[in-house]
Formats: sequence, structure tokens, C-alpha cells
Amino acid sequence: MGLILEVKNLTKKFGGLTAVNDVNFEVHRGEILGLIGPNGAGKTTLFQLISGFEKPNSGSVRFNGVDITGKRPYQIVNLGLARTFQLVRSFRFLSLLDNISVACLSPRGREAFGEVGIDAAASSILASVGLVDKARLPPVILPHGDLRKLEIGKALGTNPEFLLLDEPFSGLAHEESAGITRLIEQLHEEGVTVFMTGHVLRELMTLVPRVIAMHQGRLIAEGPPKEVASNKIVLEAYLGRGEGFA
Repeated sequence: MGLILEVKNLTKKFGGLTAVNDVNFEVHRGEILGLIGPNGAGKTTLFQLISGFEKPNSGSVRFNGVDITGKRPYQIVNLGLARTFQLVRSFRFLSLLDNISVACLSPRGREAFGEVGIDAAASSILASVGLVDKARLPPVILPHGDLRKLEIGKALGTNPEFLLLDEPFSGLAHEESAGITRLIEQLHEEGVTVFMTGHVLRELMTLVPRVIAMHQGRLIAEGPPKEVASNKIVLEAYLGRGEGFA
């Protein structure tokens, strides 16, 4: 399938703290890749570097063969790489339809959806994430699970081929997590490449065929979920000695 993302020797320092330390990995087109690690491991900073919200001190990021290191977020989005945030962000008092429509107004969104119309495209995206029946409601009154779906829907409004999902299961009940899992599987079937982080390991580890683990800014393990789950360094660094994955 070929590579869609190449991260080489990526390093980010905040004063005396090295949040991402000489990180190297690749993502194949059409893959679902998982990234695990506790708070402070560097996961979100890594996403910030890939998506342009932070600039690295050294190293490079290539997307579809193009060097995107240090590019601004809007430039990266319009190349086809979008992200969600661990803390859900929305236009709280606009309708869900309008929230998605704003994303569809991006240059890449307009190019993809111009012929069908922005409202029709936004409605279709709301249907795909299971929120079309709430199209006229504002996010401020929605439960957390629906806000997570809206966050993914807004990213889809930019017509991405690569999607970074930062903690998509955070704060969700089991039934809500199952809905997000089905949505991610659907996106994968439609050809979207997904790179996702998660503390809710049961959902993440059953969804991804390959996972990488971070500790103190470094990647310490990579492979199939069962292999990484039994890695002694991972167990001790992330989960506590002998706890295993829950």
C-alpha cells in the first residue's frame, strides 16, 4: 500500500524538558495504528508536531512524500491530514450542521464537496457519524459521546485521507465507546488512514493491528497488540509491574 507518513528523528523540547525524543516510525496507507502511553509520555505533543500546532527542534515529518515539517496547521489540513483533540472543541452555540459546514468551507472541503453543496455534504457527514437527527441542535446541550462524534465529523469536513484521533474514547461509557469503534472501522473501510492514541486500552488494542508505545518521549515498543501487551518494559513503564492490560 505504500507509506503515507514518515517521522524521522523527531525531537521537541520545552525548556529543559524533552517531550518527544528522537522518534522514528512510519504509517502505511490504509492502516489503523495505535499509540499508547500514560500522561506525560509525549503522545499529544507528537500529534501537535505532526499536525503543525508545534514546531520540532529537530527531525522531519513527511506526508505523502511531502515534507510538512513546521508547516502551519491549515496548510497540513489542506494536504489531507486532519486531527481531533483530546479536549473536545466546537462552536458551542451553532448547530451541529453549521459546525460541520465550517469545516467543509476549508479549501480542501470546498474542492471535494462544492458540486453537492456544503449543506448537503455536512448533512451526509452528520449521518455518517450518527448525528443527523440532531443536526439543528447546538453542541452545548449534547452528551460527551455525541461531542466525540462531532469532533470526528468536523475533521471529516476537511475531506482527510489521514486522520489523527487524540483519545477518541476518553470519558466515554462502554456503549458510547462501541459507537466510536464502529465509526473508526467504517472510516477505515472507506480508505481513511487512522493514527490514534488512547488510555482506554481495551477498545484501542482490539481495534488496531499494530501499536507503538511511548515512555518519557521515546518509542519503546512496536508490533501487534498482544506482543506489545506482553512486553516487560511496556508493562512496567505504563501499567505498573504485573498489572497487564485491562
